[in-house]
Amino acid sequence: MKKHTKITAQERDKIAIFLAKGSGIRDIAKILGRSPSSISDEIKRNSYKGNYSSIKAQALSEKRNRNSRKTNPLKNPEIYSYVRNKLRCGWSPEQIAGRLKKETNGKTKICHETIYRYIYSKDGKDKNLSEYLVRNHKKRWRWGYKRSYRRGIQNRVSIHDRPDVINNLDQFGHWEIDSVEGKAHKGGIHSFLERKTRYYLAETINNLDSEEGLRTQLKVFSPLPPKARRSATFDNGKENYNHQKLRFNLGMRTYFCDPNAPWQKGSNENHNGVLRRYIPKKTDLTTIHQDVLDLIVDEINNRPRKCLKYKTPREAFREELNRIK
Repeated sequence: MKKHTKITAQERDKIAIFLAKGSGIRDIAKILGRSPSSISDEIKRNSYKGNYSSIKAQALSEKRNRNSRKTNPLKNPEIYSYVRNKLRCGWSPEQIAGRLKKETNGKTKICHETIYRYIYSKDGKDKNLSEYLVRNHKKRWRWGYKRSYRRGIQNRVSIHDRPDVINNLDQFGHWEIDSVEGKAHKGGIHSFLERKTRYYLAETINNLDSEEGLRTQLKVFSPLPPKARRSATFDNGKENYNHQKLRFNLGMRTYFCDPNAPWQKGSNENHNGVLRRYIPKKTDLTTIHQDVLDLIVDEINNRPRKCLKYKTPREAFREELNRIK
């Protein structure tokens, strides 16, 4: 069977001939190396007054293609400028489409697939728009990494004992915590993500050890009101050995992922992947200043999210803070 390509004028000639001979859709599909559904759709879409003619079918198809090109939203200079600028800010096509609809109260719409198709079209390639995508291709792949299981974490509570109110994102103030290790195990970044609002924070650290981890966690959580820091979910890294002090000092509950299961706090892992777009692997993190990191995090928090109905994490986080005051 042929790959998914448009039916050609020559194939339309053959379809008309076989239909005139009384051949069935499945027989025609088998002869042309097409799926029966493709042949059926072709006949339904391009028949005229119940009759299928190859000449008229080709004319109808060409007219439909011309009209679709005329109505492409990216032919509009204002929409194209909006899409290009947001791509340059690191927004995904889905974020751009959702936010544009939200900002115009539904008056201006564009499908994220339309943006992807344009990016990979000849015009998009000439303008090198694909360089602004997270991955410079359409295909996605599974990602993840394994981390060795650190033993000796006292009073460790499994993520499987975490209440549904946290798992279902019903309540504000529950965080995921992770670390990004620097080149040659020197320096690192401690990252924090509030699960409900996707609000992301990151702090540079000198060493991935328990004392530095606790110091950074207290720095981030202490200024927040209690209802904004109810719990934290960790992996089994050595920088999380002092988790009990979060309970004693701030009253936070703590939970731990299974060994080698980073996907169990996937939101933070995903945001660390976004951070890597700015700070690639093998970067010497001891050279990254906190002011620079803050600018990166601020840009990440100001991108609209589909899961937030295209609010930004910063907007959602502020709304939640105002609600609990």
